[in-house]
Amino acid sequence: MHMTDLIEKKKQGRTLTQEELHFIVQGYTAGDIPDYQMSALMMAICFRGMTPEETAQLTMEMEHSGDVVDLSPLGEHTADKHSTGGVGDKTSLVLCPMVAACGGKMAKMSGRGLGHTGGTIDKLESFPGFSTAMTPEKFLETAENVGFVIAGQTANLAPADKKMYALRDVTATVDCIPLIVSSIMAKKLASGARTVVLDVKTGSGAFMETEEAAFELARQMVSVGKHAGRNMAAVVTDMDQPLGFAVGNALEVKEAISVLRGADVPDLRELCLVLGTNILVRSGLAETEAEARARLEKSIESGAALDKLAAMVRAQGGDPAAVYDTSLLPQAPVVHTVRAPRDGYIAAMEARDIGLVSMHLGGGRATKEDVIDLSVGVVLAAKDGAYLRAGDALAAIHAKTEADAAAAEEELLKCYTFSDKAPVRPPFIRGVVT
Repeated sequence: MHMTDLIEKKKQGRTLTQEELHFIVQGYTAGDIPDYQMSALMMAICFRGMTPEETAQLTMEMEHSGDVVDLSPLGEHTADKHSTGGVGDKTSLVLCPMVAACGGKMAKMSGRGLGHTGGTIDKLESFPGFSTAMTPEKFLETAENVGFVIAGQTANLAPADKKMYALRDVTATVDCIPLIVSSIMAKKLASGARTVVLDVKTGSGAFMETEEAAFELARQMVSVGKHAGRNMAAVVTDMDQPLGFAVGNALEVKEAISVLRGADVPDLRELCLVLGTNILVRSGLAETEAEARARLEKSIESGAALDKLAAMVRAQGGDPAAVYDTSLLPQAPVVHTVRAPRDGYIAAMEARDIGLVSMHLGGGRATKEDVIDLSVGVVLAAKDGAYLRAGDALAAIHAKTEADAAAAEEELLKCYTFSDKAPVRPPFIRGVVT
């Protein structure tokens, strides 16, 4: 079998077999297939696409290119959630404790943020002493005892994806749906959960900017997961504006805690209830969606979900007191209020650019080596559709210096469009793919 023949085969639009995909993934992971040949193949896939069966087989070959986590000691109710990334996305910090309080087991591996989106690992490190580095035994023990654990991804989980993604990033092949599907789902399948629920973002702050592309990605990921025998659902949600009001690591942790305390952050709370409902029903922890939703709501009302978050923080070396007293989390020395420049409705917000404001304050990374400031970011006072008068609070900038805050204000004001007419907003949740 020769790589040049397989590149030619895909260039002609023909289907690669299981044996051929095995040869490609194993050969590239081992270093026997050079980058330039893999680049050529991935570009051919971008132009010619893959059949559903081909995408599923590629995913499973990538899944088995390294370690596969065995969660069977945790029983049948293991679940995982994945978001395709967005601004202000602190969903895992709310969802995992809620599901754990309802009897689920979420053994989750997450990453750090790069660019305008924040990583769950970075957010969690806002808790003094918190660590996501742990042995496999400690990982399973925490999931069993607490109901959920969030750790950094192991070095040998889907190593084929690590190599292929790094190559896609420099060869303009990132936005190819079969390659996105295999990249995401290889890691989710290798992580071992029986139920996987996906949050697929669409809009200006999302990777999939159009609703059509988001639904296509959702359908293909659900199809691949089902092909691998997993319980699957995908929720397509809006990312034309940040999720919740807080953008920035410790600020997002505070907001997540406020939701677990019952605060009204409508989009974040609703998203967690919909994702959690799908997890409970599909993993067999609830018979109906109504029952699942009621149990999740009860976990907030009773304080059980908040206590689960504190238990997880304690188990992973952090200070659980910060769950109950958020003043113990990192705080920026400068808090500057940005005011509306005119009367009118907020007609649009550039979610991606708001994420970049936080990044430029020091709350994100331009490169993997950058050290982030956990305390900085932006807290919105109003979102799309709100009517403001000139001088009303628009947002609060949390910064290291007054100069940083002034620069961020100038940048932030460019993220808004105002109108004299109230905008018509599409629903936050665009649909559920099962």
